[in-house]
Amino acid sequence: MPKGFFFLISAQFASGLADNALLILGIAFLHEQGFPGWWAPLLKFAFTLSYVFLAPVLGPLADAVSKSRLMATMNGLKFLAVSCFFSGLHPVLAFALVGLAASAYAPAKYGLVTETVPHHQLVRANGWLEVTVVLAVILGTACGGILLSLKGVAVMLWLNALIVDGLGLSLKTQLAGPMLTIMGIYLVAALLNWGIPPSNAHYAQRSLMPMALLKDFAQSNRILWKDPIGCLSLSVTTLFWGVGAVIQFAVLLWAQQTLNMPLEQGAYLQAIVAFGVIAGAAAAGYWIRLELAEKVLPLGILLGLLLPAIAFSNSLSIAIPLMLCIGFAGGVLMVPMNALLQHRGYQLLTAGRSIAVQGFNENASVLVMLGVYSLMLAMQMPLNSVMSVLGIAMSLGMVCLTWVHRKRVKT
Repeated sequence: MPKGFFFLISAQFASGLADNALLILGIAFLHEQGFPGWWAPLLKFAFTLSYVFLAPVLGPLADAVSKSRLMATMNGLKFLAVSCFFSGLHPVLAFALVGLAASAYAPAKYGLVTETVPHHQLVRANGWLEVTVVLAVILGTACGGILLSLKGVAVMLWLNALIVDGLGLSLKTQLAGPMLTIMGIYLVAALLNWGIPPSNAHYAQRSLMPMALLKDFAQSNRILWKDPIGCLSLSVTTLFWGVGAVIQFAVLLWAQQTLNMPLEQGAYLQAIVAFGVIAGAAAAGYWIRLELAEKVLPLGILLGLLLPAIAFSNSLSIAIPLMLCIGFAGGVLMVPMNALLQHRGYQLLTAGRSIAVQGFNENASVLVMLGVYSLMLAMQMPLNSVMSVLGIAMSLGMVCLTWVHRKRVKT
């Protein structure tokens, strides 16, 4: 791998770890402050907004400045966003600020991979990146649960008193100590970003006027969707991330409703899925070549069919193997599709612009899916029905994509 690659994935791991731990603490913060349960998915919804609405700006920004310095700055912004939880700002708005930083971070991160890694190593590089992303989900979720369970120990109580009482805050919380820990992790991530050397890739200067940016982004989006390879890979990743965002919350709710597990213990169940993703990502990076990426499409059908099976299971002995299978199928599916999309996007556009288009579509899917999920919960729809609907939609979508692709190949 090129020089600085392991600084890149280390910084990604630290930043992703803090993001996922913060989500667990954010859910606990909402509960502590008396918000109803349907607000929890809106944290992720707010986090995702910037990926969608700022996408026309984020790609050109990542192409115009040093990507490593941009990532360091965005981790600093995340640090400030966590401090906003103490200021009385609505927690969903504070989480939206974290999402703003993350949305600018993503094109820089994936753009650096595309610019510095030879195309024949892209699947392997994405395997590394996916493993670190998923490890961040596993350990970040676990870290959030651990910090939540440690809020009553002496050092956390001292930190809490230092922030809440020492600064004279009107907000009453027991989560100041865990939040400070998250802020420290963001600082470590920012320092790691400085170890990444510049890629020295240069792109033609484009107008930064709002209408020109919108026009350029619309054209980039159209180019990628009209290209057969771009359309296939973008469709798969868009569908996967939309459903995956809901699974993250549905697993927590399933653990609470079916197994009577508290949030800090339910958070560990997400790690089961993530371990499966790590195994799948590693397998894909080792065995699947870029030109054979479309061979993994049937796994998306299997993934959708497994969701209702988890919803109707009532014991960990059944649910855990199913979660591992879901994670494995997701890892094998996503690593080649991401590599294929990055390679084709770099050929048709630029690294930053193609990743911005990808982020826009994937996160628009996340917004829609989370909105539908929150609406279903607000309507008091049973969780097993919600997960069944999502699983069937995932399977049908993958069946259509597989059929269209094979028809296109034959013609």
